[in-house]
This record gives sequence, C-alpha cells and structure tokens, in this order.
Amino acid sequence: MRVCTVVLAAVVAPLFSISAQTAQPLRPMTFLDMQHLKSAGSFAPSIDGKWLLHTVTTPDWDEARSQTDIYLVSVGQGVSSSRQMTFSTEKNETSPAWSRDGSFFAFLSNRDATGEAAGNQLYAMRPDGGEARKITSATGGVSNFAFSADGKWLVYRAGRAAMQQLYRLPIAELHTAEPQKLTTHAGGVESWQWAPDSKRIFFTGPDQDAADERLRREKKFTVNIQNAETPIASLWMLDIDPVRATRLTRDSSYTVQSVTVSPDSRWVGFTGISASRYDRNITEQNINGDLYLLDVASNAIERLTNNKEVSEGGLGFSPDSRQVVFSAPDDMTRYTMGNRRLYIRDVTARGGAFRKLGASFDGNVAAEFWSADGRTVYFNEGIKATRQLLALDVANNTVRQLTNMPAALSVSKDEDSGLLLINYSDPKTPSTLYTVSSLDRLSNRASWVQLSDVNPNVRTLALGEEREITWTSTDGKQVGGVLNLPVGYRAGDRVPLVVAIHGGPAAADLLSFNGGYGSQVYAGAGYAVLKPNYRGSTNYGEAHRTGIVGNYFKQGYEDIISGVDHLIAQGIVDSTRMGMLGWSAGGHWSNWTLVNTDRFKAISSGAGTSNWVSMYAQSDVQRNRQFYLGDDLPYNNFDAYWDQSPIKYITKAKTPTMIHVVEGDPRVPSPQSVELHMALKKLGVPTELFMYPGNSHGIPDPRNRLVKSVSELAWMDYYVRGKGKQFDWRDVLSTLKDVKPAAPTVP
Repeated sequence: MRVCTVVLAAVVAPLFSISAQTAQPLRPMTFLDMQHLKSAGSFAPSIDGKWLLHTVTTPDWDEARSQTDIYLVSVGQGVSSSRQMTFSTEKNETSPAWSRDGSFFAFLSNRDATGEAAGNQLYAMRPDGGEARKITSATGGVSNFAFSADGKWLVYRAGRAAMQQLYRLPIAELHTAEPQKLTTHAGGVESWQWAPDSKRIFFTGPDQDAADERLRREKKFTVNIQNAETPIASLWMLDIDPVRATRLTRDSSYTVQSVTVSPDSRWVGFTGISASRYDRNITEQNINGDLYLLDVASNAIERLTNNKEVSEGGLGFSPDSRQVVFSAPDDMTRYTMGNRRLYIRDVTARGGAFRKLGASFDGNVAAEFWSADGRTVYFNEGIKATRQLLALDVANNTVRQLTNMPAALSVSKDEDSGLLLINYSDPKTPSTLYTVSSLDRLSNRASWVQLSDVNPNVRTLALGEEREITWTSTDGKQVGGVLNLPVGYRAGDRVPLVVAIHGGPAAADLLSFNGGYGSQVYAGAGYAVLKPNYRGSTNYGEAHRTGIVGNYFKQGYEDIISGVDHLIAQGIVDSTRMGMLGWSAGGHWSNWTLVNTDRFKAISSGAGTSNWVSMYAQSDVQRNRQFYLGDDLPYNNFDAYWDQSPIKYITKAKTPTMIHVVEGDPRVPSPQSVELHMALKKLGVPTELFMYPGNSHGIPDPRNRLVKSVSELAWMDYYVRGKGKQFDWRDVLSTLKDVKPAAPTVP
C-alpha cells in the first residue's frame, strides 16, 4: 500500500496544478512544446476487462533521450484512477502483459542491464503495488514474450541477435523454476506466436545459421552488400507436450513471414516472399509475395494467391475459423494504388474462388475486427479530413459508416477481454484513449470513458481555430484540406500563409492535433496554415488518389494553388506574404512549385526529389515510382521521368529555398537534395542545405528535429514577413539549460 499512496499523490497533484495554470493567460505553442509531448502506448486490458495497463513515454530534452514507465487505470473509473506503477527514471519499462488470472502482469525492462544480461529482462509485478520481481537473466536479453491462453506457461524469446531461441517458465513456479529452452534452431527464431489452444507454438526462422555473416562483421569487414544473399526462413511447429519441433514448409522458392493462427488453432496463414534476393526489396516485398494456408492436421499447404504485381495483406480468419479472408487491390491483375477490398472464402474450400467484398465503397476495406457472430467486419478509414469507423455486412456486402466526428479516431477491440478502445484526436486534443461499452453507443461521446491524459499541459496553450475546407480546382473538381487559422484571428484580417504539404502522396491531413509539421506553432506566430489534400491524397476516393498517375505534378500542383487562391478570395490570406514547406512527397511538390511560380516568398523542401531519372535507381522503391510516372521503366522512356523532374526547369527558380534531408535517407536519397542545392547556389538563388545524420526517411533524433523546425520558421519569418534573421543558432541553443545567455552586442 505504500507505493499506491505515493502514486496517488503524484497523480492528484498535477490535476490541481493544471487547474491553477488554466486560470493564467494562455500562451502560444512552441516547437519545444512539441518535443516535450508525452505519448501513451502498449495498451493492455486485463482478461476480465476491468483494468488497463499502458506505457507513458516522457521525453528528457536536456539529455536528448526519452524514458518509458508503466501505468494502471481502472476501466470503470477512468483516467482519474490512473496510477504510475514503475519509476525507473533512467531506464525503460515496456510491453506490459497480464497473466491470464489477472493476479500479476509481466513487462520488459533494462533497469538491471549489465554484462552478458544486458538488454531487456522480464519482470513480474502485482497490480496492487509492491516491488517488481526479476524473473530472467537471459544472455543477450529478452526481445518479447507471451502467456499461453490456458495460463500455464510464460514463453519468451532471448539471446543475441540472429541467435535468439524460445524459453518457457511455468506460471505456478515463475520465481523459482529454471527456464527451459524450447528451441535450438540453427538460424535462430524470428517471429513466433502461441496457438489459441495452448498446445503448440508456430515460429519462423532461417534454415541456416548465418555464422559467417556475424563473424565477418565481428572482424570489422563491415561492407554492406546490396541485396545480400540471406537464408530463407521456414515455418515450424513447436509442440509443447512433449516438446518437439516440426518443419512445416520446404519450398525453396519463398521465405515465410507474417504468420497468423486461426481461433480454433486448426489453420495457419502466412505470407511467402520470393526467395530471390533481388525480389526481396524491404519496402516492396509484398509485390513478390503470396498468401498460403496450412492445415495443421495434415500439414497440407494451399497457395491462395499467385499475383506477380499485387500486394495482398491482412490474412486472417472469421471468429468461428470457418472463413479465411485477406485484403488486396480491387484490380488483382496489376500494380495499382486503387482501393483495397476484402476477399473471403470457406477455409475448407481448397482451390475455391474468393468472394470480393466492399467493391461498392469508394475507399479501402479491411478486416480489423469482427462481430462475435462473424456477420460484420469493422475497419477504420479516412473520410475526407477525418478518420471514422465503418462496418461491412458480410452477407449483404454493404458498407455503412458508424461514426461521423470532426476528428481522427481509430477503434479497436481487444480479443481476449472484448474491450473496445478508441484512440481519438482532434484539433484541440492530442492522441487520447477512451473506451465505450458497446458499438451502439459509439456515436454518443458522453458515453465514452477516458482512459489516458498524458498531455494535460496542452490546455494551457493558445491554439488557433482549425477547420475542414473545400474548394474547386482548375478542372472543376472539388478538393479538400484543413485550414489552421492564426491564434486570435479576426474575420476580415489578411494574414501571412504557410502551405504545409503532406507526404505520401497516398496520405491525407486530418482534423487531428497539430498536424502539418507543427501548424499550431505557426498559428501562434501569426500564420494561417493550409494543409491541402491535393490529387494523389487518400480519403477522397480512388479517382482522387490516382488522379496524378502518368502526370505526377500537374493536377496536384493545380489543386494546391487553387486552394491558395480560394483563401485569398475569401479575404483570409495576404497574397504578398506566402511560404510553402513539405517533406517527402510534400518536398516533391515544394520543388515543383519552386520552378513553376514566384508567388511564394520562401520555400522549405524536406527530402524532396529533384531528378526522377536518378531518383529511380537511388531509392529503395522502384515499382511505386514507375506506377506514378507512366508505368514504364525509365530505361525505356527517359523523357517521361525527365519531363516531370523539377531540375529540368531549375533556371526558372527564383524563390529563396531551404533544403533539409537525412544523409542516409533510403526513400528519397540525399543526392536529390544536393542536386537541388548546387543548382540554386550556382544560379544565385538564396539557399541553405541542412544535412542531418542518420539512415532513415525522417530525422531520427529530437535535437535535430527541433533544428529543422526552428530554422524553417526563421526562414519563413525572414523572407515572408521581413523580420528576424534567416536562422540564429542561439534560438536552438537557448533551449538547453547549460547554455548561458548570449553576451550583449556592443553598439
């Protein structure tokens, strides 16, 4: 009880302090506020649905790191009952999971990581408090774990990278028994999962031990070989009593991934990716993969799909295990960004045809969870500038929308407890978790119970009004997006504008919290922010999403510019003070705007393409580029790629342009930004290139994300509004406690 008393005091105190803060004048949001936002995750309901565990990750700005702890909340009482369960200020507790009887929960932590036991280890803790007890000291650490459904076993995967094996502990002797090693797989265990009947585990693992690969890296031969040859992985079945491993796949033409087990444990679905090393592209691998179905009793394997350029996914089963289902494009004959449908069939109808569901709905359909009777499939999908829950009637093949809120929400169901969880965000609300007793009450917000509130400080910030808007583009079609008005905006005022272009392009800006690369910070600085869902975006139907195919930039650009003109005509925007920014596809369109108009006073291009010809080979995706740029290889038609490349028209560029990119970006490689920067530099256009360390498509570390944001706003202020400097490092350094104030300038 000592722990509970202290925790409750810690939880109640901030509620009073926030109440006092809200009496104070609200202040504009800053980019540093964004870096301080906490995040909740790893939501784990107890089996009886009465309690919820979750993690809270808290950024530590001064140390440039984050730290994660575990919290417990009563589902019936809601967020007011929230209790912090772990307090490792410099370590992390993650992946909480309940025992089947609810008497304790297990989690991973690196709190005692030393020597060979470095990394995460397993701990157990009672929900009524007390100290956590360490239950493993595994060499190389524990990567993941799961309880058996019958409550008898806790199985975990542990070991050094590429050598991990499965181990088990009996729940009845959890703190006293020695772990039993279940596998001795030569290539280590990769993915694994319990069968619902608790009689066996299914796992995948390479057929050979990559010992030479490990050894050569240990000996400092660290060259990275493009599309290196690696052993294929097979599917295995591990019986629990007696312990026995059986290999289930022996086809050398594919490697096994994405395994799922039917609720009755009789069927296993999996994805087989091509064994060819040049077909196993990291991001486009499903193009060269197909779906398979295994009958556990007979070990007979049926190939469900055989489509060279179609990516299938979401393989699953109905609640009664009688039907198998997957998602795939409406057109199953070619690579496309068209709407995805559900394909369903009797699981025993070997070789039988699949029935296509959801074709009348102009959006994507998926099987995210089912009704208990198997008659309805539920899925979340974007509807213009929102995200809603929809239902598909399996028998009648009809789709209906269940929610209609000016927000971005995602509903899920915990299969063990049946608890419905709602992840909700709107322009005033950061991502927040709720629950509701039934889907029938989902449309009634008053019936929701709030389960998280990790960023109450947001209520002390002055936020600009945000609304969904529509306008007519140059071809007469309706286009939509989101407008964030400046804080305190008064009707009739003409204000500076920043156009924030989302990436993708198959994505959309939503009525969620602080989208558009920090639009509320710009709103606090006096800008209106337009977030256009231009042609190529999702949520507005297939024709809208594919309307840029074959002529990537033209119509999307017209959509963006017509949106700007709409705001000018509405008397909101000052046409002489406008800037633009974007990342990835947003960077592509920023670069295209640069060479097509000088209406904007400043541009910031993040990870944008300049030359599609060179980009095709540099990027880690090719089929996607090919689809958008004319559906032919560049080597057969260079003009199609060159004519759509901003660099071809670079002599038209006049707008001061800041460029941001991660040095090792695999998606839009940094040479694209270097080409653009060099051209602008040689042509005398004001430009800066910020090259961030890392090997990801986004900036990986928070300090550099702040640099990008602060320098970008300074660039806009300087060129759009004629104020401040292009960029001053003091603006970033002043966020650190150990930096002394700058010395006064001598007149």
